Amino acid sequence: MTQELLEPETFQEESLEEDTPWSVLVWNDPINLMSYVTFVFREVFAFSDAKAHKLMLDVHEKGRAKVFSGEKIEAEKYVQILHGYALWATMER
Repeated sequence: MTQELLEPETFQEESLEEDTPWSVLVWNDPINLMSYVTFVFREVFAFSDAKAHKLMLDVHEKGRAKVFSGEKIEAEKYVQILHGYALWATMER
């Protein structure tokens, strides 16, 4: 009796999950002043005054702005930092 050798199954993680960037969103809130949100964007992300102001206006007028797109670990870091500044931030794929 001969035993058939089977090739081990290879497990491949979905590369789509790893390649998909994570976005950090900052949401509008009734507490923080527009000038403060602009200040935080400049401090945390080193955005120019013009870019920080534009993103702040997106938050104010559209209800949210995407302030970062990249790897999950960096997105998590930025969400935590923004929470430290009392901004409402979340992340999504």
